[in-house]
Amino acid sequence: MKKILLFTAIFSLGIFLPQVYAQKTSTTGANTVTTGVPFLTIAPDSRAGAMGDAGVATSPDVNSQHWNPAKYAFTESEMGIALSYTPWLRNLVSDINLAYLVGYKRLNDQETVSASLRYFSLGDISFMSEYGDPTGQQSPNEFAFDMGYTRLLSDNFSGAVAIRYIRSDLTGGQMVGGVETHAGNTFAADVAFYYQNQIRMNRKNSTISAGIDISNIGGKISYTDGETKDFIPTNLKLGVSYKTEMDKYNTITFAFDANKLMVPTPDTTDVDIITGLGSSKSVVSGMFSSFSDAPGGMKEELREITFSVGAEYWYNKQFALRAGYFYEDPTKGNRKFFTAGAGLKMNVFALDFSYLLPVAQNNPLANTLRFTLSFDFDAFNKQRR
Repeated sequence: MKKILLFTAIFSLGIFLPQVYAQKTSTTGANTVTTGVPFLTIAPDSRAGAMGDAGVATSPDVNSQHWNPAKYAFTESEMGIALSYTPWLRNLVSDINLAYLVGYKRLNDQETVSASLRYFSLGDISFMSEYGDPTGQQSPNEFAFDMGYTRLLSDNFSGAVAIRYIRSDLTGGQMVGGVETHAGNTFAADVAFYYQNQIRMNRKNSTISAGIDISNIGGKISYTDGETKDFIPTNLKLGVSYKTEMDKYNTITFAFDANKLMVPTPDTTDVDIITGLGSSKSVVSGMFSSFSDAPGGMKEELREITFSVGAEYWYNKQFALRAGYFYEDPTKGNRKFFTAGAGLKMNVFALDFSYLLPVAQNNPLANTLRFTLSFDFDAFNKQRR
């Protein structure tokens, strides 16, 4: 029964969510910004997941594809690959999970290519007719595959672009509420920039970094043949970080990210919004109007920004401890949680994990664990020599 209820809620993101949130806005004052395929916004890796979901301006690593692919220009290794696994919403059901495979290859001193595959499984769902008769069992799933290109633009500045194919199959072609459904498909792109500069401060080597990533710029997605189409989670990420040496063996990093969805804010006075989540607006119009369309004006626009702060400590470049905090306004989703994690880097492999601890009790995200296994090809080749 929990699965059925959860699936019904998730599927409503694609078709029926505008009506739900129109009612919610009028009764509680909450006005959450919603999109299709929200799995694209889930932090897939353990490092950033342990730092409060801060990753736009942190030092480059193999998982930079999700946070800011422009960071690949400054990677020390020529090639890397990583696999992450996250059991999702374990407090509700036991078979929802997110898997993430990512890798990169440096072509030369200026150029790097990268790719990733994100797969989100919603477990097994039993469908029933309106009379309670079984109509079949499906395994809803969503995935996204992307490829990126990064180029060093100067000694301290880089840029990147990525293209992404997104497929979301939530019903397996079942009739839902008398409506014939199908898998949703769309394409999207990312544009990112990264700045990194090494400085001397208090007689210690330090690095200041800043990054910007606009992700999932793409077409709307639909699960039916009707006119209702949902925006995908186009997202603006801004971040800064500061890394410094404490001594010969110890370093510490502080990071701060700000994120905003670049999609229309629901407005219960707008008929088009109520019936189609802003379906009358084009993607470009929705992106630009997202900075000024909140019914509550600029005050509400600022509430739509989420904040992440994180810290990372390394001992001898082999052992890491991480912690962070994520904040979202109560009227925009009310996600507030602390995170913590650790990492162990061996000669060839690196293993990281993170743990999520929500502020509120009975939160479905409570006790979320992430695991990441990375492989360094440079270190492997050195061992063979």
